Amino acid sequence: NTSRLFIQGGPVYSPDHRRSVSLSVGYGFDGYDFSGNRQAPWQDVHSLRLGVPVRWGFGRAWTIIGVPTLRFAAENSSDWDNGVTGGGFAGFSYKFSDRLTIGPGIGMLGQLEDDASIFPILIINWKITDRLSLETGRGMAATQGPGLTLNWNLNDRWDFLMGGRYEQERFRLARDNPVPGGIGAKSSFTLLAGTNYSFSKRIKASLVGGMDFGGELRQEDRDGNLVAKEDYDPALFLCVTFSGQ
Repeated sequence: NTSRLFIQGGPVYSPDHRRSVSLSVGYGFDGYDFSGNRQAPWQDVHSLRLGVPVRWGFGRAWTIIGVPTLRFAAENSSDWDNGVTGGGFAGFSYKFSDRLTIGPGIGMLGQLEDDASIFPILIINWKITDRLSLETGRGMAATQGPGLTLNWNLNDRWDFLMGGRYEQERFRLARDNPVPGGIGAKSSFTLLAGTNYSFSKRIKASLVGGMDFGGELRQEDRDGNLVAKEDYDPALFLCVTFSGQ
């Protein structure tokens, strides 16, 4: 079982609706509970993420998007300076009409004791109907990419969503871990659905549930060599989020 808490905030400078520069600071806590008689591969994990999202429109319809990021992830009692990775996302989009904005992007994230992960991103905002839209979804603390989300707007207060994304975490293990100073890793593909309720234009709450598929746990030594690997069954999850600005 895993219990997760993530909080993120930061200032935004936006001279107009097409341009913005932000500073994003996020902290995450993952509390792990392993069943069975075997020794747990790791204990609780803490993470910190710093990012500078930039969105800059130019011309009639072009927009450039960039998100350089710095991440820290480590088990309790580990050396945080050994859990640092960097990377980011970048791309551009073109507004074909009031209903369709689309463009390519790419993400590159450093991996502890492994090659950097490079993956494509689809930047899209497609208003299929007045109430139904497909857009690039927001990622969580451990999200490899932002994923895609299908939204159905019921009224000014309620909307419903469905989406998917790939989750991957790599973090430094503690010095007193069975694999001292090694690497813990968790990966899965997530499908989700939920609802958003808007208290106002600036404050929103969400209830989201779903399932993780293709889950894998890995334990590696300090050089990135595999020590143990195990798949886990599809896992249900439920979360509540709040956002305001």
